[in-house]
Order: sequence, then structure tokens, then C-alpha cells
Amino acid sequence: MALLEIKGLSAYYGQTKALHGVDFALDKGGITTLLGANGAGKTTTLRAICGMVRRDGDIRLDGQPINQMATEDIVRLGVAHVPEGRGTFVSLSVEENLKIASYGRRDKSGVPRDLDMVFTYFPRLKERLHQQAGTLSGGEQQMLAISRALMLGPRLMLLDEPSFGLAPLIVQEIFHIMRRINAEEGVSMLLVEQNATLALELSTTGYVLETGRVVMAGSSSDLKNDEGIRKSYLGY
Repeated sequence: MALLEIKGLSAYYGQTKALHGVDFALDKGGITTLLGANGAGKTTTLRAICGMVRRDGDIRLDGQPINQMATEDIVRLGVAHVPEGRGTFVSLSVEENLKIASYGRRDKSGVPRDLDMVFTYFPRLKERLHQQAGTLSGGEQQMLAISRALMLGPRLMLLDEPSFGLAPLIVQEIFHIMRRINAEEGVSMLLVEQNATLALELSTTGYVLETGRVVMAGSSSDLKNDEGIRKSYLGY
């Protein structure tokens, strides 16, 4: 069953239309990836789901329309956005970042449990608990960004370029943890990722965007084997 259903989604920056009637769905407990070149509309799609840009069309979370809702109300329904560039408060400690992230959730009693969960997946953050977030390595900052999203108690995580600027070994570690979070916590994920090979390995389904439109959709294994996708995005 679909957790997120999107039909006819258009989005605008001022008078400029960035998305042109995008349709796709994301299954409960699934991982879906959006592929496409820079400027294809991938980040805009995530921002439109969260209500961060002007948009029209139909967006449903668990059957409930959310396209008229404010961003903070969408967050309270369990949609957590991990933006490109990580979006952490660099002058605050790791602990303060995690506590602030939990303020928007309805289920306050679950905060201590989720804090323990975060440290299970990212033990390095427990070691850095009182360290200023801005002094963390790039990989640790990305771990903190994902952890901040987890502190919202999400049903759906929107991840924008989680591998950006990170060394390959760190990326492998973070993607392995994301797979565990999906499998063990049942958190659905919508992933925007320039590294198409990694994205298709992690996800179950994928959609290809070009100039604000979906031009291809299918299972990740089918997309991996598609000659056009291989040449355009996988480099072989």
C-alpha cells in the first residue's frame, strides 16, 4: 500500500515553473529514489512535498491530502526532511541539535527511546555529544542530520544528496545504516542522490526526472539494467 501518492504535482519559484505534473507513489516501508541530472527537479520535488515551495497538484500521505498544509504540520504527521548541506545548527552541540529536532513531534514520551536508537545506529555521535556540531567531520555532520530527522519519529524521510562531499568509505557506512533504519524501524525513504549506482542499490523503485517531468519509472533492478540509464547515469 502507498504511503505517499503524488499526482499532477507542479512547483514554482516565483513565476518560473520547475515541476510539470509529476506523478509517483512510494510504498509503506519502501525506499524510492529520484534520479536525474542537475536541474531536473529532484530537490524541488522534496521541497514541494514539505510545502517549502509554491505548488499545486495532489499530495497524499497515508491517504490524507497534505498539499494545503503548512510545513510544520506536515512534519508533525511524520515527514522528516534531510536537506542537501545537512541543515544542522553548527554553533550548537550534538545534544542540543538532537533535542531541538524532537520539539516538533507529537509523541514526546518516545524521545528518550529514539535518542537511544540514534546512538545505536550512530555511536560516534554519543562520543561527540557535547561537541559543537560545526567541528564535526563531514561524515559525522551527515550522521547528525539523519539523526535529527529520526528524532522527529518519522514515517517518511526525504533525503537530499546524503553522499554529497563525503569520502566513499563514509558513504558506504551511512548507506548501510540507512538500509538498517529502513528494515529495522520501518521508516520509508525518498532518496535524491547523484550517485545513481548507490541509489539504485539502496532503493526498491526509482523514477527518472528530466526538466521537471517523470520520463521513466520502474523497479531499481530494471532501471539498473536499462541501457539508457546505464549510459546516462551509471557510466557504463
